[in-house]
Amino acid sequence: MKDFIFGKLTSDAIPHKWYTIGGTASIIAMLVIIAIYLTKAKRWTRAWEEWLTSTDPKKIGTMYMILASIMFFRGMVDAGMVWLQQSIAADSGGYLDPDHFQQIFTSHGDIMVFFVTMGFFFGLMNWIIPLQIGARDLAFPFLNSLGFWLTLAGAVLINLFFVVGGDFANTGWLALAPFSELEFNPSVGVDYLIWSLQLSGLGSLLAGINFFVTIVKKRAPGMTLMRMSLFTWNALCAMVLIIAAFPVLTAVTFLLWLDRAAGMHFFTTGFGGNQMMYWNLVWMWGHPEVYILVIPAFGMFSEIVSTFCKKKIFSYTSMVWAAISITALSYLVWLHHFFVMGAGPGINTFFGVVTFLIAIPSGVQVFNWILTMYKAKIQLAAPMYWFIGFLTLFMIGGMGGVFMASPPADFQVHNSLFLVAHFHTMIVGVALFGIFAGVTFWFPKIFGFTLDEKLDKRAFWFWYVGFFVAFTPLYLLGFMGAPRRIDHYDAVTGWQPLYIAAACGFILLSCGVITQVVLVVKSIRQRKLHKAPADPWDGRTLEWATHSPPPFYNFAVIPTVTSHESFWDMKKEGIQPSREYKDIECFKNTGMGLYVSGFAFLAAFAIVWQIIWLMIVGLIGIIGCLAYLAFHDDMEYILPAVEVAKIEREYDDTR
Repeated sequence: MKDFIFGKLTSDAIPHKWYTIGGTASIIAMLVIIAIYLTKAKRWTRAWEEWLTSTDPKKIGTMYMILASIMFFRGMVDAGMVWLQQSIAADSGGYLDPDHFQQIFTSHGDIMVFFVTMGFFFGLMNWIIPLQIGARDLAFPFLNSLGFWLTLAGAVLINLFFVVGGDFANTGWLALAPFSELEFNPSVGVDYLIWSLQLSGLGSLLAGINFFVTIVKKRAPGMTLMRMSLFTWNALCAMVLIIAAFPVLTAVTFLLWLDRAAGMHFFTTGFGGNQMMYWNLVWMWGHPEVYILVIPAFGMFSEIVSTFCKKKIFSYTSMVWAAISITALSYLVWLHHFFVMGAGPGINTFFGVVTFLIAIPSGVQVFNWILTMYKAKIQLAAPMYWFIGFLTLFMIGGMGGVFMASPPADFQVHNSLFLVAHFHTMIVGVALFGIFAGVTFWFPKIFGFTLDEKLDKRAFWFWYVGFFVAFTPLYLLGFMGAPRRIDHYDAVTGWQPLYIAAACGFILLSCGVITQVVLVVKSIRQRKLHKAPADPWDGRTLEWATHSPPPFYNFAVIPTVTSHESFWDMKKEGIQPSREYKDIECFKNTGMGLYVSGFAFLAAFAIVWQIIWLMIVGLIGIIGCLAYLAFHDDMEYILPAVEVAKIEREYDDTR
């Protein structure tokens, strides 16, 4: 009876280690603060009606970014703990035991990839993509809500080991076999990781399908594919990769769970299994995932450099084909992650050559950005600082990638800190800098006021200088033979000074984060002094043609598009927005996305602990909610033209 009720859950799962007690206390404190705020402000009803049940992509986008911000601080704490451990661990055990160190290493990678970078990108896409294509909503508003809540469920599950469990996976962020097999990892930490990725991966897949259909089917009149903005083009390419790659992740992690829970042998060394099949499958997802993280940033930077150079992007057509080429080639390079597996010179040569080739369209984009700046009157606003910082780091990271594309060179630095430095050059220098640039650029459109320029530029310098101080030592350590994932080393190696230098770089990066927090708080407090017009940057694309922040229907009248810089053309020709308002069909708010994700979370938690009855409850709840939706077609309402006119007059009066 006890096993039926609790499954594998025992008293050992109660927090009893310093980090699980601290993590649990932090989670409880955060929830209490939120509850106190909502109670004192009397906003429980508003939070439910306007946010938690919303299908408005702008509010869902804001919730994505709030989730990503919270997880960003969680991931930064993990990074700081890793750097501190390695800086003091010469000839000593440091302050972390080896198992705890590997848990932190694993959670840092998964949190930063799945919940921070992708969370910010989906947040910005929810805000900007419908505006750039002249749409009022995404193609499937309910799926948009469901995708976010599944991502949130995955984020909660990946942190739940603090409260119920005690240990997380210590396998590396990809849970590589055989380390993730039951023989080597009998605790539930790997199961938490698997089912967190299942939930968040499904949320990302639904979002990818939704954005793909939206971009293909909901563009404004006259907006052909070659009249879309470059951010929209790059987002479309990223969504193609999500749709192609994430089912692979879902399948491979599910097979791993079957190995652990059902005694299967897909990735074991016995009974016909093959651990290299796991490596191939997970990297068939993993390398496209790298480009899922950076391709949207390329689009953001294209918008920024064009806007602040007051010029059309140089060779728009080649930029589009470069994005398409990167998308296609990114699915053909996964094996360069394990050249050392012994596949043979023929296979290694093929994947090495394709990896070299992917540098060509990337180089095309770099040259086009530089040529856009050539002889331009560049406005050095904060987004351009992030762009210039990205450009230098991207070229450094790209050269490192070309170096490792050669199998003989890769043999020397494989699994070393050189690889870690290269990966972070691309993810921090491209993806994170892209996020910071995009948030700064579109902040006035989203919130109606600008960020403090001085503080934003100060944050940039902390990040830029801090990056070099933090990661240049890792390049050197990699050449000196320092492997990644180590928690201690001998002082005779001479590595410690470089590890200490890297930890100092983390301090500078932390100063950048603190500056960004102050930046947001100060800007909110002084928002009346920094109120933004609809077009604060003299923009060129369609999102700047509507109010800041936009109404829930985005456009009172959908504009007709004549080029990929449609708003710029409208301004040059003196075209004013039409006042011929019509009734607008809007999607009703619904809590079903939250309900389905809640039941999915219960089912995943039950699977982790093998609580059969709770798993059944979760699955029945999911089926029941989806069945209700299938027979409940009253999901839209009509906003009359008279009401649209009234809302527009109110916006005009507040200008």
